[in-house]
Amino acid sequence: MDRILAIVGPTAVGKSALAMHLAQRLDGEIVVADSRQVYRLMDIGTAKASEEERKLIPHHLIDVVDPDQDFNLALYQDAADRAIAETQGRAKAAILEGGTGLYVWALLHGYEIPSVPPNPELRQRLAARAATEGSEALYRDLLAKDPLAAERIDPRNLRRVIRALEVCEISGRPFSRGQGRRQRWDATIVGLTTDRDDLYRRIDERVEEMIQEGLIEEVRHLMELGYGLELPSFSSPGYREIGLYLTGQIDLTAAIGQIKTHTHHLARRQYAWFRLKDERIRWFDVGEGTGAIAEQVMGILTMKRDAA
Repeated sequence: MDRILAIVGPTAVGKSALAMHLAQRLDGEIVVADSRQVYRLMDIGTAKASEEERKLIPHHLIDVVDPDQDFNLALYQDAADRAIAETQGRAKAAILEGGTGLYVWALLHGYEIPSVPPNPELRQRLAARAATEGSEALYRDLLAKDPLAAERIDPRNLRRVIRALEVCEISGRPFSRGQGRRQRWDATIVGLTTDRDDLYRRIDERVEEMIQEGLIEEVRHLMELGYGLELPSFSSPGYREIGLYLTGQIDLTAAIGQIKTHTHHLARRQYAWFRLKDERIRWFDVGEGTGAIAEQVMGILTMKRDAA
């Protein structure tokens, strides 16, 4: 199996900084595992690498589709497979980095994507029910049918809730039951973590920085281009909340508070994918510092190479 280094963990914990550091040490390229960074024009709110960073280190799976285009796990898996193969074909190290656990595990373990084609009639029926009873009603159904999937899906992401229920109803199997074909990569998986108070502080500081960097202007531009708040791409924390502010439905203080709270919730869901007791992951506390962690990771990779 080809070797790959994966860096995982919750949002705002410092994965990108470690990936950049190690990419320079290993002469590598970064393959991003983030369901939000695939959208063009959505840069600040998704914390994409800067243009300067992307010039220094090639990044893959960023800016793949427009905000109103569909993107799913199967498309990610295929595109990431190609990116890794091309990177390794250039004799470069492939570094998988991101917080979307479904993308990470589907790629590393070769999940069989549920072969359930879209059922427009079922989707329409579920969407109509959400419109009359509220999306919470569908989410409660998912909790009953597939609690693991519900734990990992944002209740506000109606599109994903409907898809999970669709797979459950048509296939008779839980949406969360990914069928691994085989482990295709000799993966060294590094996880970054910190205590909850510190993580929430990091998240809140990042949100404030995003506002200062122009998140409001970014969302205004998207809306002027005709992209609506109902799009799945706007379910990323920051976009719908700022959109509600721009349309006069909430004030800016409330919008910023909601972004922070929703991002805290996102971090907890990410920990559901990357569990601290998961023996596949070598965990490091970010309090050790990026440089110190990078040295330890280099040591792990060296020992693994020498033992091969």
